Amino acid sequence: MKVQIFSLRERPDLIPLVFSNDLENVWPEFMRHDATAKLYFGQSAFFDYLDYAFGALLDGEIVGRAFGVPFAFNIEGRTELPDGGWDQVIRWAHEDRLVGRRPTTISALEIALVPKARGIGNALAMLDSLKACAKKMGFAEMFAPVRPSQKRLGSRMAMREYITLQRADGLPTDSWLRTHVNVGGKIVKIAPYSMTIVGTIAEWSQWTGAAFDRSGPTEVEGALVPVLVSVEQNYGVYVEPNVWIQHAL
Repeated sequence: MKVQIFSLRERPDLIPLVFSNDLENVWPEFMRHDATAKLYFGQSAFFDYLDYAFGALLDGEIVGRAFGVPFAFNIEGRTELPDGGWDQVIRWAHEDRLVGRRPTTISALEIALVPKARGIGNALAMLDSLKACAKKMGFAEMFAPVRPSQKRLGSRMAMREYITLQRADGLPTDSWLRTHVNVGGKIVKIAPYSMTIVGTIAEWSQWTGAAFDRSGPTEVEGALVPVLVSVEQNYGVYVEPNVWIQHAL
C-alpha cells in the first residue's frame, strides 16, 4: 500500500512519532552520533526546518520520514558541492540561518522507511515529496548526498569504483543510486568525507556491541567503510563517503 505523506509543519503531531524507535533503528546505532546532526535535529533548530521535513503514514501508523535542508549555493565560497557532503551542507544551512542569508536550493538529508513499507514505491514517493517541496519554494534543483544502500556489503571497495558498477540495462547496481538515476538524477561527484563520527573505544563498543582490541581499519556492521581504530590513542573515527546527486526540477 502507498503511504500518505505530510509535512511536519502541516502535522506537528507527527514530530515525536518520526523519531520513534522503529524509525531510529532503521540506521545503525553509531550513525546517531554524528555531532553535526545537532545543528539540524537539535530542538532549537529543527522547528525552523519543518517545511522540509515529512512523515509517512500507512493505515494511520508512522512508517517513514524524509528530511531536507535549504541552503545558499553558487555564492562566494560555495560554487561547488562540498566534499564534506551531509555534514557540510548542514553547517552551510546553519550559517545561513545565523546571518539571515536566503537559501537558493535544498539538499535531501534522509529518507527512511520501516521494512514493511519498503519495496512498493514508497521511497520514491518520499523523494518526490522533497522534490515537490523544493519546487514549491521556487528552487530550480535539488541535491542529495546519497548513501548507497549496498555499499556496506563491500566496505573495502573505493566509492569511485563502486559507483561505476552497473546492471545490464546501464543503471547502477546499487538500488538506492538506481532509484535516483532512474528518475533523472545526475551523479555529480563523490563526497569523500560526508559524515564523520568520532568516539572512544568504549563508545564504539557501546554503539556496535563489538570489541575493539586492535588498531587499524575495522569492519563494523552497517558501515560503508571500515572504522579507523587506535587502541593506543583510545579513539575510533568513521569517515563515510556519499555520492552527490543533482535533480533538476
